[in-house]
Amino acid sequence: MSTGPSPASGLGGCRPGSRAAVGQNRRVHIPAKVEYGLRALLTLAAAGRPHTAEALAAEQGLPPRFLGAILADLRRAGIVASQRGADGGYRMARRPKEVTLAEVIRALDGPLAEVRGLRPEATRYEGAAEHLQNVWVAVRASLRMVLEHVTLADVVAGKLPKQVERLIADPDAWEPH
Repeated sequence: MSTGPSPASGLGGCRPGSRAAVGQNRRVHIPAKVEYGLRALLTLAAAGRPHTAEALAAEQGLPPRFLGAILADLRRAGIVASQRGADGGYRMARRPKEVTLAEVIRALDGPLAEVRGLRPEATRYEGAAEHLQNVWVAVRASLRMVLEHVTLADVVAGKLPKQVERLIADPDAWEPH
């Protein structure tokens, strides 16, 4: 997931040539690839049995060809496995309680946080901006605090870790800024 004040790839910032929705500040962007991958994985986790890419796409209303490419990336990352035959399709390669959202995001989109394509610890600033790197590292730490502690099983069960529940219990978390 990328974050920062300038255009960046990944989950943060506006991509060059894209436009934020009117009246909204785009600070963290979840690409369709990540959202679709998570939706497919949650469907597999809940089902506990193999599904074809077409069945997953139909169940979640996703584009089948795009989902096929996403599932191939997840297979290469060892998150799903594919099997042939009458009962073939994709299945979870590991138990859903062992797969974090951070792992899925990294497999599909790269690092959780980037600033102009650099990891936060690789940024360097001078003068009045000297300590800005600390802010970017803290932003990445806050993303990790949520995404590395929430598993697919947590989302399927609707039971999130306490630190995440505390964050969403704050009414301000639900307000756009």
